[in-house]
Amino acid sequence: MTELIEVVAIVGPTASGKTALSVELAKTLNGEIINGDAYQVYRGLDIGTAKITEDEKEGVPHHLFDFKEPDESFSVAEYQIAVRNAIEEISSRGKLPIIVGGTGLYIQSVLFDFRFTEEAGNVNVRERLESELATENGPEKLYNRLQTLDPKSAEKIHKNNHRRLIRALEIIEVTGKTKDDHEQGQGHEPMYKHLIIGLEVERERLYERIDERVDKMMNNGLFNEAKGLWDKGIRNVQSVQAIGYKELFLHFENELPLEDALEMIKKNTRNYAKRQMTYFKNKMEIFWFDAMSDKEKNVEGILTIMKDFALEESNKVSKQ
Repeated sequence: MTELIEVVAIVGPTASGKTALSVELAKTLNGEIINGDAYQVYRGLDIGTAKITEDEKEGVPHHLFDFKEPDESFSVAEYQIAVRNAIEEISSRGKLPIIVGGTGLYIQSVLFDFRFTEEAGNVNVRERLESELATENGPEKLYNRLQTLDPKSAEKIHKNNHRRLIRALEIIEVTGKTKDDHEQGQGHEPMYKHLIIGLEVERERLYERIDERVDKMMNNGLFNEAKGLWDKGIRNVQSVQAIGYKELFLHFENELPLEDALEMIKKNTRNYAKRQMTYFKNKMEIFWFDAMSDKEKNVEGILTIMKDFALEESNKVSKQ
């Protein structure tokens, strides 16, 4: 049996101090950090995403930041592949991979056996289905086939939505399963010997920290950063749906006064932090630490857990 690679993940809501803790832990454990945030992959979105600066890295190698242009799309399936490759590469050099971020689904998709329909693709099958679609009564024939093979998807897909119709049939041909079947029964098997550390903050204090952080971002140039993207014609793309940018874009479109945009950024960030904590509490087994504690104290606590975790894993092996 192949021994699983060891991976640590640090999660928590925005403004909880994950960056500082991760750097301290990486220095202690000879680790390297992997981005676990959906928007920090984009170049030019630095202030609004609270991206780590070169000074803050303190010489610790960081991976998967700034490798997408703002007008490019980026899916969780792409993230999963990129991070798993980074984990392999970091571990092969004897370093500890540490995933850090607040995008729960992204991190969960790496640590567990998530499979995405993007994997169930075959160009030849798709082209053949598209050729069938172009024949007389093609859409009707394909839709009838979908009703027979996958009634659930047929209920959700209009027969004139040719793209979704072809995609549903492609998944069935490639995997032998319906879309629902393909995605069910997954996400529970761990891919790594992992430990997830969470930072939590009392809600009122967290909201105070968020408001303070947004004010600091504005003072540090968030307005100009967002305006620069706007002036380049970056519109209606995934990157600028990030909180901080989408609200300022409403201001640039003369739909919101700047003061209202600023308040909306704070409100949306607070709501996002609440959703983050709900996801983390419900979806993953996490060892929680008080974000307001001294980071060195938290590192000591994490090291203790890691020692106990290693002992527990070794006992499991010895009983097999």
